[in-house]
Amino acid sequence: MKRVVVGLSGGVDSSVAAYLLQQQGYEVIGLFMKNWHDDSVTISNECPWLEDNNDALLVAEKLGIPFQTVDLSEQYKEKIVDYMFNEYEKGRTPNPDVLCNREIKFDVFMKIALSLGADYVATGHYCRKGEVEFNGEKVYQLLAGVDNNKDQSYFLCQLSQEQLSKSLFPIGELTKPEVREIAAQMELVTAEKKDSQGLCFIGKVRLPEFLQQKLQPKEGTIIQIDKNDSVYSNDIDGELSIEDKLSFASRKLPYTPTMGKVMGKHQGAHYFTVGQRKGLNVGGTTDPLFVIATDVNTNTIYTGLSSMHPGLFKKALFIDKTEVHWIRKDLALAEGETMEVMARIRYRQPLQRATLHQFESGMYISFEEPQSAITEGQFAAWYIGDELIGSGVIS
Repeated sequence: MKRVVVGLSGGVDSSVAAYLLQQQGYEVIGLFMKNWHDDSVTISNECPWLEDNNDALLVAEKLGIPFQTVDLSEQYKEKIVDYMFNEYEKGRTPNPDVLCNREIKFDVFMKIALSLGADYVATGHYCRKGEVEFNGEKVYQLLAGVDNNKDQSYFLCQLSQEQLSKSLFPIGELTKPEVREIAAQMELVTAEKKDSQGLCFIGKVRLPEFLQQKLQPKEGTIIQIDKNDSVYSNDIDGELSIEDKLSFASRKLPYTPTMGKVMGKHQGAHYFTVGQRKGLNVGGTTDPLFVIATDVNTNTIYTGLSSMHPGLFKKALFIDKTEVHWIRKDLALAEGETMEVMARIRYRQPLQRATLHQFESGMYISFEEPQSAITEGQFAAWYIGDELIGSGVIS
């Protein structure tokens, strides 16, 4: 009998995942990951991880499976939290959930599970695993979940073949309502529980407050750039190679504080991200202001009026060669090659038609339609059909 360790988070998805595996004849063990214990940054008095831990325990008892809690907060701090602060200080916007899966759930946690004699690790992610043969070898596929509304393949875009080979995603074939229905039929305590919001570790913590504890506030100016500014004219002189054209299309625009008018003050450019609208606290404009760029060196935020401002849109992005990750190594591009794909630059974004261009320096993704708020530090992921085949950090 194969043994599976399920990461029980105290939510409905992982609860049902454990139940389904049990039905499929696996020997199931439930493990709860405690990733955080610095109470100085939890906002409310309720202790979310204790509540979740309790719910996970009740589910394990109901299913009659062994259960324990593992404290991964040290590894979490080192691999995720410190990384996040470094990225924010550089003015980039990291994705902790993608990293949490790569570094914690399918690495540190997986090693613990395997040390308990498990054959697999299972989670409550809405995605599926497939298999194909390539040169006589088994190659694992990461496929989108059947529930279009809930597909979470994006969060697993950094997994490796090795990690996928030992993973199971029991609810990938189900929709959220079906999952809730099973939980209700089984009278699992998590059946009605709301989906957790916020970072995968801090539960009830709001990001700006969390950042403010580590990154010192410093006052800077908010500048508004006119949509007709010459910085948006796309004239390039002379004949350019494809690589130069892509480089131009994906470049960071050379904003300076003198290009626009001062709209107000902010408490630190590193708290803001491209595309952000809330939190600027600038009134009296005809349309809402959006962040179009931040500069942590000069501590300046550049904004533009309305969601259609040209400063929000780009047709291409770049991924440094050290950051290009193929789940399907057998499909990886060689230098000079291109591939038509569907891509997304954030979770829940509808897939966009795009072309991958591999060069020596790295990979460009050019989009058929200009994309709004391409954000440094976030992950771009690319698909063929419903299979996620690779991803990378936007430079």
